[in-house]
Amino acid sequence: MTTINRRSLIKSVGAAALAAPFINKTALGDAPLKVGYVYLGPIGDYGWTWAHEKGRKAMVAAMGGKVTADYVENVAEDQSAIPVIRDLARSGHKLIYTTSFGYMDQTIAVAKEFPDVKFEHCTGYKHAPNVGTYNNRFHEARAVMGKISGMMTKTGVIGYLGSFKVPEVVLGVNSYALAAQSANPKVKVKLVMIDSWFDPAKEAAAAETLANLGCDFVTTHTDSPAALQVCEKKKIYGFGQGADMSRFAPHACLTSILDIWGPYYIARAKAMLDGSWKSDDAWWGVKEGAVEIAPYSKSVPSNVKAAGDAMMKGWADGSYDVFTGPMVDQTGKERVAKGVRMPDKDLAVLDWYVKGVEG
Repeated sequence: MTTINRRSLIKSVGAAALAAPFINKTALGDAPLKVGYVYLGPIGDYGWTWAHEKGRKAMVAAMGGKVTADYVENVAEDQSAIPVIRDLARSGHKLIYTTSFGYMDQTIAVAKEFPDVKFEHCTGYKHAPNVGTYNNRFHEARAVMGKISGMMTKTGVIGYLGSFKVPEVVLGVNSYALAAQSANPKVKVKLVMIDSWFDPAKEAAAAETLANLGCDFVTTHTDSPAALQVCEKKKIYGFGQGADMSRFAPHACLTSILDIWGPYYIARAKAMLDGSWKSDDAWWGVKEGAVEIAPYSKSVPSNVKAAGDAMMKGWADGSYDVFTGPMVDQTGKERVAKGVRMPDKDLAVLDWYVKGVEG
């Protein structure tokens, strides 16, 4: 199946209610699992939502006729998400993914109404017996971008375009800054937040601001290629978010974070079908194949590529972790002692920036 909207959801709920008395247990048992997805942006954003849509398609293809999957796109992160999630549950979707941080409370609220439906919330931290959470370790690939920036910057000033101050974004900022500083201790990271995940006009304006502040690199933690297109115009460098964005900025885009959601969606669909699904807090990364990077641009020197590859290998085998002390925050206070790795429980709620981040 493809996209559905509020009107078709309500219509299907009514049809299901009328048909229910005539459906026997055998028919129900043979019916494919219905999976629903709630998307923040359009599937054509070529970033965050597009990557989830690729994962949805991979799941459907891998599961054959055992699974069908619908999605609703452009769903706001406010109370208006509740009827969308509820309508998916009412229309027979037994596994529902809400794919952005701002759907957290809405997911929990609807899950209470439908204890027999399983829900999974992306990037959140609240759980229930029928609500799990999942995320990818984007900060692992973000460190590679920091290393590249630190090794190649001419100005010593690099930029970070973020959405909201939530742990995922703070992790990204700090990972980028720490890796850049490992190559160039004097590097400064200018930070601009736009309070939106997908707003091409705001993203472009923020990239202009960072360029005007002297940044010769801009990494983005938002969902469209608009910032990269500004980098292309300004003849500075940047990185794609969620998917390979080099087609939009062939000179500026040195590589991109690739969000690989398919393996997780396939595993969870199988768990639903074999009865082993349970509420979990999954956090996959390079090691699990959930985070990758796109091919490097020709503009990346061979020694820089080698440094990036070594970092990815280190993430995969556990020999490297950018969040290893000493780590000092913006005020100069030591937060992590030398040689100590921050545990996941602290990374998951990170709300402070490392020294060298400005903004």
